[in-house]
Order: sequence, then C-alpha cells, then structure tokens
Amino acid sequence: MWAQVDNNSVIKVFPRPKAITIGDINHPANIFEAWSEAELNALDIWEVVEDATNLRDKEYYINTEVTHTYNSETGKVDAAWGTPAAKNLDDVKWTQAEIDNGDAPSGADTNTVKSEGLKTIHKRNIDDKCNSLLAPSDWMAVKAFEESGDVESGWKTWRASIRTKCNSMQAQIDGAANVDALAALYEYTGDPATRPLGEFPVKE
Repeated sequence: MWAQVDNNSVIKVFPRPKAITIGDINHPANIFEAWSEAELNALDIWEVVEDATNLRDKEYYINTEVTHTYNSETGKVDAAWGTPAAKNLDDVKWTQAEIDNGDAPSGADTNTVKSEGLKTIHKRNIDDKCNSLLAPSDWMAVKAFEESGDVESGWKTWRASIRTKCNSMQAQIDGAANVDALAALYEYTGDPATRPLGEFPVKE
C-alpha cells in the first residue's frame, strides 16, 4: 500500500496499484511495482506501514477509521487505528427520555430492547445450533408422544445431553464479565485444542 503526500500531509492512499496523474504527467499503474522506492518517493509517494495494535475483532469491538500520517523520520506513512469501543454485552433498552422525544417506535416502553447485546446474540446462536442438532431426530420424540411410546434410550440420553450442554454454554455466556471474557470462551488452546465453552456432545 502506498500514499501520496503533499506538505507532509497525506492526500491520497492507494490500497492497490492504479494509474495516477501528478502535475501534467500521467503515470500507469505499474509504477507501484516497477519503480524503486526512491523513484516513487521523488513523486512524493511513500510506502504505508500499518500498526494494527488497536485493531480488534469486529465481532466484539467497534474499530475506528484508520488514520494515515506521514512520518518524516522513517520516510514512511504510518497507518494506525484509534482506541476501539467494546460492543455492549447486555441489551440496550429505550429510555423514558427517548420515548418522550418520539425517538422510540410506537408502543415501546423502558423494557423494550433498542439494540441487542452480545450475550443475547451469542445465546441465540447457541439455541440455533442446539435446534439444528436435535431437529433430525425430533420425529422420534413426536412418534413416541403420539403413540404413547418412548424414544430409544441412546437417543433419549443424547438429546438430553444436548439440552444440558446448551444450558451450560448459555450460563457461561451470561457469566462473562466483559467482551474479552466472552471472546475467550471461543478461543481454542492446548493440545488437543479445546475451548472453555466446550462442544456439543456427538451421537455415537
């Protein structure tokens, strides 16, 4: 990645090679690959060096826009992100002030969810996974109910273990103190690799 600089200020960033016009001269896109760094610098085009220290997982954080700054000491353009904001763990509800101002939808009260938090979203994902695992064998439970029978013990035990694990996972999510703790539940570590959230049981 390269950037064009004028009076020590970045005026344009080139994520990929493209034809450019500087002054009265048109330059083809291949100058970014064919020319030396010194030749590009002579046109006030400088290499961009990214500092991703503050760049966080967008599932859990809202990242800032990247800022490009010419660094006269290194002869490079620094690209850096500002301090990210953690997404809400819990649901955000409409306030009475917002309702009074007419900002909330019709019928909303202070218990109406304005935006879902990460815990709600992740717990719903767990529910969806649980349901997708149980769905192929739901017919067994329906048949047993309609015919006053019973589900074969192996299947019955496994289906119960899926529900138990679902509840356990959701309790772990509820217990996360912050977004980093929530993200850590999904991080695979060790040998063999495991995650604190665990996995759903597999039907043998």
